[in-house]
Amino acid sequence: MKLTLKRAVAALLLMLNLAAPVAASPLDDAAAAADRGDYATAVRLWRPLADQGDADAQYNLGVMNFTGQGTAQDLAEAAKWFRKAAEQGDLNAQYNLGAMYDQGVGVAQSDADALSWYRKSAEQGHARAQTNLGGMYDHGRGVAKSDAEALKWYRLAAEQGFAPGQFNLGMMYYAGTGVAQDDAEALKWVRVAAGQGVAMAQNFLGKMYANGRGTAQNHAEAVKWYRKAADQGSADGQLNLGSSYLDGEGVTQNFAEAMKWFRLAAEQGKPGAEYGVALMYERGNGVAQDYAEALKWYRKAADRGFPPAEVNLGVWYETGKGVAQDHAEAVNLYRKAAEQGFAVAQNNLGSMYFRGLGVPKNLVQAYLWYTLAAPQYKEAGKSVDFVSRQMTPAQIAEAQKLVIEWKPGAAR
Repeated sequence: MKLTLKRAVAALLLMLNLAAPVAASPLDDAAAAADRGDYATAVRLWRPLADQGDADAQYNLGVMNFTGQGTAQDLAEAAKWFRKAAEQGDLNAQYNLGAMYDQGVGVAQSDADALSWYRKSAEQGHARAQTNLGGMYDHGRGVAKSDAEALKWYRLAAEQGFAPGQFNLGMMYYAGTGVAQDDAEALKWVRVAAGQGVAMAQNFLGKMYANGRGTAQNHAEAVKWYRKAADQGSADGQLNLGSSYLDGEGVTQNFAEAMKWFRLAAEQGKPGAEYGVALMYERGNGVAQDYAEALKWYRKAADRGFPPAEVNLGVWYETGKGVAQDHAEAVNLYRKAAEQGFAVAQNNLGSMYFRGLGVPKNLVQAYLWYTLAAPQYKEAGKSVDFVSRQMTPAQIAEAQKLVIEWKPGAAR
């Protein structure tokens, strides 16, 4: 299964352009009103200036309409004023208009328009726009995918000290995307972004310490960074901190703490955390054993396509643990995980075909799934040998053809 690394995305910039002219003017009065929080007066003073073509006033009206300060919130009106300022070359307005097209806020979503406005702003040195333009190239949105272009724009933003750009640049080095793979460079940029408080970077820095990537393995340091991310509400950080407490890595083992952090992440819909909560209820770790609760949380994670949950739930249906025994449902769950390339599920599915449980007995299918599981699941290799001794040469040839043709894909 190919690893997809998350990237940071810059949000809309909603700071006002309040640089006052040398001499007192309506623009100066509007800036003063906004400074003291009298946004209604600021809007009243900016509107005629904006109508006369003042780019700062147009941009500021865009912000006011977007936030609903001093006027009723009107996202379409915000886009209108940002566009007027953007067309005059205001880099903040260009960035915001790009972000609105990117997200489909106040305008119809359009990757092409988002790309165009991000580029105009990025070329003027706007770090947020550079980061998001890099993201467009990174994911091939509105433009042909180009790792080299993504790297270029991330680097420009990173060198301005913009933390999301720094994190994304670190991810490029980590994966060796558009640049030679370099854990040390990845660590450098991820650490800088983490130090600026980017939760995604803090969590990932924790993973680098936990796995010894670019630095000596240090579980205590990993826990430190997981906690920083978790305290900001990062579901990934909460999940990893919970796992650290569960396994006693970098911290004294504490099932109650593990359950606390798993639950916080699970409540954000993190399937790995839902699975963790289910495990804790199944085992009675940090909480009273409760199969009904375990089933509920396994099902949540399985419904999101999380392979370990699909397997565990499949085992329950296969054996009748906590549910009425249902071999057909076990096969269904194993298949969903197996189609994602999850070796344990592939092995279990092979076993169901071999024994004819929930499906008609089929040695060709058993051979297929055992063979797919074997590189990652040692016992499956033994099963391949055992099954093959009961197959005809024609059946073996058919199964081997299926192995060659198989590709991971959703079974649903």
